[in-house]
Amino acid sequence: MKLTQKQIELVDAQVKRLIAGDSYYGKLYREKGITGVACQEDFEKLPFSSKDDLRNAYPLGIQAVPDEDVVRIHSSSGTTGKPVIIPYTKKDVDDWATQFARCYEMAGITKKDRIQITPGYGLWTAGIGFQAGCEKLGAMAVPMGPGNTEKQLQMMQDLQSTVICATSSYALLLSEEITKRGLKDKVALKKGVIGSERWSDKMRKSIQDGLGIELYDIYGLTEIYGPGIGINCQKEKYIHYWDDYLFIEIIDPATGKPVEDGEEGEIVITTLVKEGAPLLRFRTHDLSRIIPEKCSCGSCYPRLDIIKGRSDDMFKVHGVNMFPAQVEEILQQIDGATSEYSIAIGHDEDNNKDVMVLTVEVEGRVSFEETGKAIGSLFKSKIGVNPKVAVVPVGTLPRSEKKTKRVFDHRED
Repeated sequence: MKLTQKQIELVDAQVKRLIAGDSYYGKLYREKGITGVACQEDFEKLPFSSKDDLRNAYPLGIQAVPDEDVVRIHSSSGTTGKPVIIPYTKKDVDDWATQFARCYEMAGITKKDRIQITPGYGLWTAGIGFQAGCEKLGAMAVPMGPGNTEKQLQMMQDLQSTVICATSSYALLLSEEITKRGLKDKVALKKGVIGSERWSDKMRKSIQDGLGIELYDIYGLTEIYGPGIGINCQKEKYIHYWDDYLFIEIIDPATGKPVEDGEEGEIVITTLVKEGAPLLRFRTHDLSRIIPEKCSCGSCYPRLDIIKGRSDDMFKVHGVNMFPAQVEEILQQIDGATSEYSIAIGHDEDNNKDVMVLTVEVEGRVSFEETGKAIGSLFKSKIGVNPKVAVVPVGTLPRSEKKTKRVFDHRED
């Protein structure tokens, strides 16, 4: 994917604005002798930006406008290191709402819909982004926030909400509760806008079947506005993103070099018009690929494949690197295995070796013993590691109202 001439001009304007100021990136670009961007080659010479930069600039070192122009700050939901704080101008807030409204429209949601919003409010970008986009669209917002499932289900029935916005983990929990309580005919849900965490095909099918709704994959991150910078359309699973606000490139995470369209790598995002905290070539660690073909829906907005995982999700056991996505691909192939699993890794001091325990929820219609053997065998053949497999009934593992943590590495304790 190459920058258009218009995008080059927007990036050049961002660079010039930064070097004229005293922000973290303004100083960095001046030190490196960067004066502007006139072509693709100039652009690819710009240094990558990262979450480490934002932590180094804590709290507001990346702010690129005067204090009086900042109307809001948000912070990432991560739990490691210093928090990341992102300042927004009024234009940034309005631009984000516009992008989010486009997401709703891309999913076929209209001002006649009633949108129940379950992601969290506050410093996290989720809840307020879903609400601002809803209001921009002109639909009815039901701003529930996270948790209190009893109240969620009551309002869903009383207000006849037609759209649910949630993490995939909470959407699964709601789906299971609605099925358990026999409420499927009492709710009016038609669509789900799901974000914040990657989800497997098996989880997608469980939610879809449990709620009987269309599901849409919304994309975003706090550093780049928040959720709402892209979503899949009604025709296909790939994510359209808004290239008048963002430029997306895919790089080889090991070399940092751009890859060809269609090849998988790490998503790198450049904000074209963001004022409060513009980021150029920001490494997201999310893994995907550009889909070069035109979408059957007719939209001209470019597309990304669904997020496959994160380059920093990798964990290592017995010298073998693996990712949660690989585990989910294996479970996808096992009859009776659900999308819900947990991995615990520890070190056996007596035998001086690492031990990995994979706990999987399995449907009661299949043999737990045989299913456990099948999981272990496929894991060994596909990944090369022989985990201890614990098979448990559906509903045994904890459900989350936010993101579900899958891997617990006790070797770090």
